[in-house]
Amino acid sequence: MPPVLTWLFRGEEQMKVFAVSVVALWCTFVASGRNAQRATEPDPLVGTEAILSEPQQHRHPTTIPLTLPELESAALAKNPEILAAMRRIAVVEARRGSTGSLDDPSFMYRGWGTPLSRPWDLNQSQHMFMYSQSLPGGGKRQLRTQVADADVDIATAEVEARKRDVLTQVRRAFYELLQNQSGLRFHDEQAALARQGLESARIKYVVGKVPQSDMLKAQIALTRLVEHLVMLQQDGDLARARLNTLLGRDPGSPLDVVGDYSPPSQIPGFLDLEKMALDNRPELAAISAMIRQSETRTQLAEKSLTPDYTLSGGYMLMPDDSRYRNTYAAELSVTLPWLNRGRHNAEIAEASAVVAAEKAEYESRRAAVFAEIQESLVRVRVAQRLVGLFRDTLRPQAQAVLKATIAAYQADRTDYLNLLDSQNTTLDLELDYIRAVSDLETRMADLERAVGAPLPRTWKPSSSDSREYQTVDAPMRLEVKQ
Repeated sequence: MPPVLTWLFRGEEQMKVFAVSVVALWCTFVASGRNAQRATEPDPLVGTEAILSEPQQHRHPTTIPLTLPELESAALAKNPEILAAMRRIAVVEARRGSTGSLDDPSFMYRGWGTPLSRPWDLNQSQHMFMYSQSLPGGGKRQLRTQVADADVDIATAEVEARKRDVLTQVRRAFYELLQNQSGLRFHDEQAALARQGLESARIKYVVGKVPQSDMLKAQIALTRLVEHLVMLQQDGDLARARLNTLLGRDPGSPLDVVGDYSPPSQIPGFLDLEKMALDNRPELAAISAMIRQSETRTQLAEKSLTPDYTLSGGYMLMPDDSRYRNTYAAELSVTLPWLNRGRHNAEIAEASAVVAAEKAEYESRRAAVFAEIQESLVRVRVAQRLVGLFRDTLRPQAQAVLKATIAAYQADRTDYLNLLDSQNTTLDLELDYIRAVSDLETRMADLERAVGAPLPRTWKPSSSDSREYQTVDAPMRLEVKQ
């Protein structure tokens, strides 16, 4: 090749190299300008970092957490509704002491034969002092006492029913607070993970790996964590107020609970639960006492055909000129109920009709109790299946997805939005699982109320099962890579 052409060719290559170098320098200058501009721009995640503050102290430092047995004991001792019902027992017990007593005796003075011309001359009058006592027919006093005893049994059964209702509400509020505490702990772990991801996203945004639009979307997604916290705090305050009211305390008093979820390993069958309800349900016991009372009243109405008696005795002072001035008087009065048989037969028929009506009410209530047991049993079994579904399938899947997403984000194979979406999905599933476990316990409380007695809870978690109903796993960590 001629020297001139060689020089020209080399000059053309040098021009190309120079042009490429200029373009590279220009791109570097633009990128550095943009990075400098991003470094000086306001951080779009400052507000999000502020609302994702450090984990809060969710317990009251001056309050000793109470267990479920302690709460139940306090409710039985101080609940206003239970105390009012127990006052009614005192009323009927006081009334029972008077129902079998005799009527008050009577005293009578009678003076007659006093001369009108000498009204002050009482020596010419006849004076009679009488003491009288009414005696009911045989067996009536005992029957009246039995009626009063039935009133005590009815009031006692009503108190037991009120206690079962209050204890069920206490268990509901307790497990709501326990669920709330688990939700707050899991929120703190997710917030810690979000703060780590937030720092990594900020670094990537500054160096230009993440556009500003993605950061704004991330800010919206992160706000969901704050929404969860606000709702959790609201639910906790409402449950705490309800529990304080059940304990007879001021609704705004600080209160913390401590305990575990302990559903029974096995649930009795429907027929066994029916037998337990017939023996323990206080509403059925109250109606049975009412039936016994009405039957006693029927016997008392039949006794109305038996005559009552009135015995009287007294002293008589005769005038001065009488042969026997000091005498006595005796009197016997007898009622004649058979002359008013129509009225007493109507009373007997009315009492018998009341017995029949209350027996029908018992059958109706028993059917309602059995239906309540069946519905509660179905809900308990469904809750058990849901807990198993979340524990064995959904939670492990969501946690595996979150771990994989964290690993991909650390290796720059996915963006921050996918990480947040996976984290929010895990948060929703974890809260759903916590609600499912708490719902299982509340369904068990409803079943125990329907039966009228606590069900045996012989199941105790072993070392291998200790995490079966644990709601929060070990926290995940996200390493920040620049």
